[in-house]
Amino acid sequence: MKKTIVILTALLLCSQSFAQNYNALRFRQPLAFHQYLICGLHQQTMERDRALADALKKKKTALQYITDVRQRMKSLIGELPERGDLKAQIVGRVQGEGFHVEKIVFQSEPGRYVTAHLYLPDNVDRRLPACVEMCGHGLNGKGNGSMLAYRMAANGIAVMVVDPLSQGERLQLHDRQGTPLTRGVTTEHTLIDVPYLLLGSSLAAQEYFDNSRAIDYLLTRSDIDPSRIGAYGFSGGGTQAAYLAALDERIQCTCVALFFSSRERTLELIGPSDGCQQIPNEGSLHIEIADMALMGAPRPFLVLDGKYDFVDHWGALRGFDDLQRVYTTLGYPERVRQYYAEDGHGAPLDVQREMVSWFRRWLANDESPLVDVAPWQGKDMNCTKRGQVNLEYPDARSVTDMTLARMEHYAGQRSAFLQKDAAGIQATLCRHLGITLPEQPIEIIPTGKSALRDITELRFQINREGEMPVPCVVRIPDSTTPQSIIQIHLCEQGKSWYLHEQDSRDAVSDGTIIIAADLRGIGETSDPYDLNPLKYWNRDYRLSATSLHIGRPLMGQRVIDLITLLDFCTRQPLLQKRHVEVFADGVYGPVVTHTALLDKRIGRAILTRTLRTWRTYLENPMQHDMLCNVLPGVLRDYDLPDLVRLSNGRVRYSD
Repeated sequence: MKKTIVILTALLLCSQSFAQNYNALRFRQPLAFHQYLICGLHQQTMERDRALADALKKKKTALQYITDVRQRMKSLIGELPERGDLKAQIVGRVQGEGFHVEKIVFQSEPGRYVTAHLYLPDNVDRRLPACVEMCGHGLNGKGNGSMLAYRMAANGIAVMVVDPLSQGERLQLHDRQGTPLTRGVTTEHTLIDVPYLLLGSSLAAQEYFDNSRAIDYLLTRSDIDPSRIGAYGFSGGGTQAAYLAALDERIQCTCVALFFSSRERTLELIGPSDGCQQIPNEGSLHIEIADMALMGAPRPFLVLDGKYDFVDHWGALRGFDDLQRVYTTLGYPERVRQYYAEDGHGAPLDVQREMVSWFRRWLANDESPLVDVAPWQGKDMNCTKRGQVNLEYPDARSVTDMTLARMEHYAGQRSAFLQKDAAGIQATLCRHLGITLPEQPIEIIPTGKSALRDITELRFQINREGEMPVPCVVRIPDSTTPQSIIQIHLCEQGKSWYLHEQDSRDAVSDGTIIIAADLRGIGETSDPYDLNPLKYWNRDYRLSATSLHIGRPLMGQRVIDLITLLDFCTRQPLLQKRHVEVFADGVYGPVVTHTALLDKRIGRAILTRTLRTWRTYLENPMQHDMLCNVLPGVLRDYDLPDLVRLSNGRVRYSD
């Protein structure tokens, strides 16, 4: 027992030494990088709030604000598939009490099958108002029945409930029996979002397209009034409803529930949600969730939530205040309403009744007492025999099929990129990285000096105005000569791990100067493990998603850090005029590949265990730590092998 205690104590002291010995920053604050990003988000939100305040001065400027934000949103949504023949089929019918459900399958684009339920009141001889109901995050999607849709149908409003991608009968990551390969819908959404992002779209945009195509279907029916179309959704469905109302002008009335809040507050307090809940660059384009509602103003808009929801209550109050002020300026204050239940993230009866009353008032011009209904669940509600469209239909195309085909569609553009001159290539890289090459001077702050065996170790914090500090440890051997080179080592496990490994080898130096550094989000500025939910498969998920939101991809920020290190080598007397090589692994690989084309001071780069082509993310989206490697729309212009080819041998893989 005594021997065990001694061993454990030694291990503890060793781990403490490993954690402390190699720090170079003057501060130790694990939330520093996240707070840095949120500061940028606050700045963007402040600019947006000022623009809105100016717009509220008169009706004309308020209308112009709506027009401007709508244009920004359309640019954000990206290129969508063409609207062809829906090839819709009614594949079954389930009878309820006073209503019935039609089981419907249509193709939003060729081979992209969408399953849906259409709830219709029985024995109606007039054209009905109709809504699209968007499902919240549940693996079963539309499931065996929607109580909300049933309640709406009982009160004279048809409802079409659509399975989103990765839910219900539209799972994308499943085995040959249709069994999900991931833990749930939020994981699958996060994983399949990445291929769309790389192609200049997003999962949110694809969900919008499918929901908009559901409206296309409703307008083909003789029993639906095309002038009275609404939309609603709860939780993840609330997100979809917000995007649909913002982008589809056929929506005449909307309810967003259990989602409506402030992006600023959400990202600051709890971090980003899964991959379908946001589109990159919303922050940089000054688009808040309230703006999605305003894009349809002055059409009626209802906000529903619980006071004790994890969706931030104060953010929801702030967002609704924006709506109320704009609608009042436009002269329609009665067309916007907010209702909060004494509840959390749920839809109790009073919330359901509030929603049905809203749509009856604005879509059916009916304010009579509601028809109440008893709980109902249908039987045999699947639209497919095998339970999944990708198993049911021989011509069905999965997300993998569609995104790989889209990548091939852009092959000509990627070939054209290779023909650009150096300035054109650098401009394209900077645009995708979300950066301009830094011109601000660096500040070099020594933070420590040690005399090791045959080596002098120096530690530095390198500052650059507007950027995160870069910590580095420099080891200069006694055997260094004027011809000695510099090796910059970037290890995704952190510089402490690399230096600890080096110290344990007792190696003899050949005079090479070693610089071990942590670029932002790794090592000394890595985000706390417990603030990045495992279900998202990304160790720095909130840093990556927040960076995309504010228009500064994490890879681009790390490129700036590596250029800062190169500036440090140029400025520091002991390091000047030496050949520089970079050794990097993991998530650092694409960072170095980009930097090598932007900065010729990298004489050679050796990469190991790293991403070699973004195509692998399309072929197999079940991979970890993809989001920090995402540059939105990059596959329209180039892939990583293109950059390696352009480096003329300066970038190589050693494995």
